[in-house]
Amino acid sequence: MKDSPNHLGEYLRARRALVSPEEAGLADLGGRRVPGLRREEVATLAGVSVDYYLRLERGRDRNPSAQVLEAIARVLRLDEESTLYLLSLVADVPRRARRRDSTESLPPSVETLVSTLPHPAFVEGRHFDILAVNPLATALSPRLTVGANQLLDIFLDPAEEALHLDWDRTTQCYIASLRRAVGTDTEDDRFIELVGELSLTSSHFRALWNRYDVGTQRSAAIRFDHPHVGVLQLNRERLEISGTDGAHLVVHHATPGTEDADKLTLLASSRTGPAERNGGRGSDPGRRYEPGVYSGDR
Repeated sequence: MKDSPNHLGEYLRARRALVSPEEAGLADLGGRRVPGLRREEVATLAGVSVDYYLRLERGRDRNPSAQVLEAIARVLRLDEESTLYLLSLVADVPRRARRRDSTESLPPSVETLVSTLPHPAFVEGRHFDILAVNPLATALSPRLTVGANQLLDIFLDPAEEALHLDWDRTTQCYIASLRRAVGTDTEDDRFIELVGELSLTSSHFRALWNRYDVGTQRSAAIRFDHPHVGVLQLNRERLEISGTDGAHLVVHHATPGTEDADKLTLLASSRTGPAERNGGRGSDPGRRYEPGVYSGDR
């Protein structure tokens, strides 16, 4: 029988590598062959035996107490959300694999709502596939079209990268949000397809994915460098849609009375039609990136 994935061990190893001895209050005497803390250092600082901590990382003990995990979380400098994620990894209860429908759908009322909103708005699925979008959102980014995927675009499309002035922070946010959304359901077909394609084509994605960051996308100010209206800052809201399998409504809006609001109004009045858009995955939702073809990896 195939062994079950060792999610807890993978997470502990990844996060241990991100904490320096200085951050943990230890003197770095050099001679380290691996980045971050050693296993014995984590064990000592958390107040558990080295042998017990080793069993946790190797998946030989999958039922540690919450107190032990919280002590380890403090050593690994995890925030509240990452600590909750760590605690969720020990729920190793046998369960029947749930095969998800690969096609995500929305109630017609949600699609109608999106089309009538006066701000750039779209609906993203559990894996950041675009399920519904209004014309102003597509005017903001031509890649925002039904059938496109934001992760593939943000990592693999140079035009989408250029659009986001805070590209590094944005990509970190996407990856942390994806890991939180998927949790331990790593046998999901869409997840495997998406992570596999990105791992093959983007070293930047691989580096972020191997950090095991966990987070939730919250309200935030997003800066764009739009080719038609220049730099503008919009507020992003991400709202969960009830009755769906993890779909969210994303709305970008400008602060009233600002230059950004004027630019958004200008963009709304001069937005182009689908036939006039150029380039990007969004111009052809059926097109797929081929591993090894893209040469702009960073």
